Amino acid sequence: MLNERRTTNILLLIIVIPIVFYLLKVLSFIFIPLIFSMFIALLFLPLMRWLGRKNIPKFFSIIIVLLLVAGGLKIGIELIQLSSKEILANNSEFLDKAEPKIESLKTYLSSSFGIEVASNKNVLAQFFQKENIGNTIGFLRKFLTMLLMTAFFVVLWLAESINVHTLINNTLLRQKYTSIKAFMKIEKDLIKFIKVKFLVSALTGLFTGLMCVFFDVSFPIFWGLFAFAINFVQMVGSFVSVILLSIFAFVELDTTSILLFFMLSITLVQVVFGAILEPIFMGKSFSINIIAVLVMLMFWGFLWGIPGLIMAIPITVFLKIILEQFQSTRIIASLLSGKQTTIEDI
Repeated sequence: MLNERRTTNILLLIIVIPIVFYLLKVLSFIFIPLIFSMFIALLFLPLMRWLGRKNIPKFFSIIIVLLLVAGGLKIGIELIQLSSKEILANNSEFLDKAEPKIESLKTYLSSSFGIEVASNKNVLAQFFQKENIGNTIGFLRKFLTMLLMTAFFVVLWLAESINVHTLINNTLLRQKYTSIKAFMKIEKDLIKFIKVKFLVSALTGLFTGLMCVFFDVSFPIFWGLFAFAINFVQMVGSFVSVILLSIFAFVELDTTSILLFFMLSITLVQVVFGAILEPIFMGKSFSINIIAVLVMLMFWGFLWGIPGLIMAIPITVFLKIILEQFQSTRIIASLLSGKQTTIEDI
């Protein structure tokens, strides 16, 4: 009887898991803003509690939080506009400087590897073709829709119309004390992750921009913002930032020695903040197995694209804490965290 029940549970699990993954993929337009808004709401929960202790009504507390979020978005938009003006102001100067390098690179690829690169000097005109403008408008429409849905869900989370604790208690956990303990750990770890990640990304972007200024690489504000944004993608973001900026600098910088020192400088920035300071700030209790990080990045990136890459690690932390609450799944949590599993954990 016990074997039959176990077999039935395994079969149900085999059937349910693909259905869950399919729903996560198909309904990504709902799940992405829902989960992203949950992380934002968790970040502002301590502020909401502090305002509540000051006897400020919840309605005004939510307005204060939304104003803070809007202020952050405003600063981001101003920086993007400043970066755009910088690019438009120096665009022709950069193209004139880069054109000989591009032509020599085309010649080298053609003579050494037989790779023919189509010559098209009017890159900007190609970008503003009708079909490309349509794709850009479609992307902006989807982005604004996601942004509005995220803001709507943030209000619901903060107003406790959607209660994280109640949701966890009624679905994943049944014992009241265990659910409260798990929720507090989730809140504490995720808030710590978001704060540290934001700080490290901001410092990475700042020093990347300063390196561009020091080595006279064009568009330092843009590259600083790019390094800040891409750094939220764990591990992959650092490589992408260094590789793209190195390619850009190769086209612009004149001497090989300056290019080499610049590449070493931006790599050192990523190593110092990403590989040294970030783990120190996070602490040992937050550590996740590097293989689990890569698997989760591939999985959530496949399901939800760039938003999935950004949320992969917070989701993994969430799952790890939940799995730690059950005796039968603690071994999986230990594998995710990279800790050695003992007999007591099984």
